[in-house]
Parts: sequence; C-alpha cells; structure tokens
Amino acid sequence: MSQIVVENVSKSYRTFSGIHHAVKNVSFSVDEGTVTLIGGENGSGKSVLMNIIAGLEKPDSGSVKVSGGVGLVFQEADTQILGETPREDVAVGPKNQKKSRKEIDALVESALSQTLLSEKADFPSRFLSGGQKRRLAVACMIAMENSVIIFDEPYANLDFGGVKQVNSLIRKLKESGRTVLILSHELEKCLALADRFIVLFRGDKVFDGKPEDALRENLEDWNIRNPLVRYEKLSDLVW
Repeated sequence: MSQIVVENVSKSYRTFSGIHHAVKNVSFSVDEGTVTLIGGENGSGKSVLMNIIAGLEKPDSGSVKVSGGVGLVFQEADTQILGETPREDVAVGPKNQKKSRKEIDALVESALSQTLLSEKADFPSRFLSGGQKRRLAVACMIAMENSVIIFDEPYANLDFGGVKQVNSLIRKLKESGRTVLILSHELEKCLALADRFIVLFRGDKVFDGKPEDALRENLEDWNIRNPLVRYEKLSDLVW
C-alpha cells in the first residue's frame, strides 16, 4: 500500500539571476513500512521535496498525498529542540495535540525508551551528543504518533558512533512499521538500509529503483561518490 504519492511535482524560485527550477515534474510513490533513500548533491532538490511532502511548502504544480502524520528530523537537530530536557522536549508535541496528562506521560516514556534515551530523560538537552540529539528529534515524532519520518542529511557532523546510532534507530523505525525517508549524498553510510533508491540531479529524478541496481550506474555523473570505492593505500585517501 502506498503511503506517499508524489505526482508531477514542480517547484521554482525567483533569484537575482533568474528563475531557479528546484524540482522538475517529479513523480514517485513510497510503500508503507519501507525505507526510501533519496540521494543527490547539495542543491539537487532533496530538501525542497522534503518540505513539500511534509506540507511546509506548496508545489507550483502537481500533488502530494500522504497517509498519516509526517515528522521531520532536520540536519541541524539543535534547531528543533524546545525543552530544557529530553523529557520536556518530547512532551511538547502531545501537549499541543491536547492529550491528557496521563496520555502525555505514557507517550513520553515510550518514545524515550524506543530511542534509548530513558537514562538521559532529565539531562540538559543542549549537552547531548549529535547522535543523541537526532534520536531526541525522532522521539518527538514518535510521541506525536507520526507514521512517516523524514531524515534530512542525518549523518552531518556525526562521528562513527553517531552514525551507527542513527542507523540502528532507522532499523527500529522500520521494524515498528513506520515509513522512513532518508535524504543524503553519503550513500556508503545507508544505501544497504534502503528498500528503494531515488536520485535527484538538478531538480530532475534521474534514477528510481533498487539500491543494488544503482551500483551499476555511473553515480559520479550525478556528482555522487561511488560508495564501493576502496581504500588500499595512503594515496587513495584523497578525493
């Protein structure tokens, strides 16, 4: 069953140098309970498309249909922290949804447990690690019972441990039946998590298929580094 249906979506912006076509007639659908990776260089249209799917922007043409609520995990997770502690932060959404005190407490405890943040529940939010802050953002989405969660460049500024934390969480979200979209150009960190891979290049959808099929494409034509590149000696460690 399709949970997200994007049909012929286009979006343009007026700039000093003229009209910038951010997304050009893009169509695809996403099945419920799957992980879809949307790859592309910076400026390819990924974030614009994310905002349209989440209802933060309207397309110039085309349509988007989403079944269930959509939660966003932004690249800079600090920007969406509203509470002094994780417990306070996770409670914000259910409070705005006018849940009862009993419901809020249950949702908060469950969300913190699912994201392995229970031990940090009353810790100052600003002192969490990068990976923990992204997990906190997801906990907020879980507490609001969103069935679709979109990660925008989730590996930005994360160390190895933080990357593993995010990927573990993505696996758990899928296991729980949620639909996950990952927007990233760092394919080597997440391509194997995806059921489906879509590539945007300068606003156009240029690939849509299975991740293993994408590896037979020349991804560097779209300014995406081949994730199968091997490092065998020091001189290989220069891009």
